[in-house]
Amino acid sequence: MKIEEKAKNELVALLSAIDAVQITGIEQEPTGVDRGVDFLIDLEHARKKYHLACEVKSNGQPRHIRNAIFQLNHFVRNYSNTAYPVIIAPYLSQRSQDLCRADGCGYVDFVGNVHVKFGSVYIDRKTDETPKSDQRSLRSIFKPKAANILRNLLNDPERRWRVAELSETANASVGHVSEVGQALREREWAAQSKNGLYLTDPDGLLDAWSQEYEQPDGERVELYTHLHGSALINTIEELMADYPEPKIVFGSYTAADWLGPYARAGKTYLYADERGLGALQERLNLQQPLKGPNIEICVPNEDGVLNDVERFGEHVICTSAVQTYLDLTNSGERGREAAEHLRKAKLQWQ
Repeated sequence: MKIEEKAKNELVALLSAIDAVQITGIEQEPTGVDRGVDFLIDLEHARKKYHLACEVKSNGQPRHIRNAIFQLNHFVRNYSNTAYPVIIAPYLSQRSQDLCRADGCGYVDFVGNVHVKFGSVYIDRKTDETPKSDQRSLRSIFKPKAANILRNLLNDPERRWRVAELSETANASVGHVSEVGQALREREWAAQSKNGLYLTDPDGLLDAWSQEYEQPDGERVELYTHLHGSALINTIEELMADYPEPKIVFGSYTAADWLGPYARAGKTYLYADERGLGALQERLNLQQPLKGPNIEICVPNEDGVLNDVERFGEHVICTSAVQTYLDLTNSGERGREAAEHLRKAKLQWQ
């Protein structure tokens, strides 16, 4: 069944369930003629006539929905004051639904989200269901391989990035950068100018990433050191000073102590490469904990986290505000509170 036919059937079934609504006609757009709508449904309700101007989109991402809203509203203004615009798609994200509501446009999708309001008819339904295809598409944007691309964009949202430049900086293929850029534009988190790709909604992107965030792949170890407090931090800073590159990096709560202090944790959190892990084990005399660990170290499989850092003074190296925020949002309720504090302190965009 074609998507237009399914869309028409969905809307007709919805309207037919209302006793006071009588469908009097359905007019399909003639083949080869683009009037700005796919079909019109004529109906009567409370002795008044209405015309539902319906546009069907196979892609319900915000960029396509915004164009459809403009197109439908133009048609409605020139057709009748009793015409009401309705967009139908397989799935409409919350952002797409919000766009429709803001412009007085009805919508229906195939998973159960509905907002139709004309005359005294009002239907409003919401579902948390997300099609598997859309879930896969969204998650692919936030896979670890794409993380370097997103970090660079979020660290400087207004910067215009050429594909080749972003590819080199993020250590990603040109094709992958293009795919991620297209996905971001589809969701209106980014736009393309003549000078390159840039973010238009960094907050929306960060919100979505935090919900789909996967911690960097790699080894995680929890160990114990007899050092505590300033003695522990000073020793780690000395180790950081010994490395020409940032291969030992404060992360999570420990990074947040420098970036946007909020809540102290019982552990010291670190990222390190293999060499850094060895140095930490030796200098801190790390041992298997008999009771509770006080050091947690992640050795990521790729260097993106270790290279995306902020420095304090000569030797202190922390994960970037973006990476620290993501780690905190995925470390329980206390972590989410610390993450929001950090966001207010370090991740405010115009």
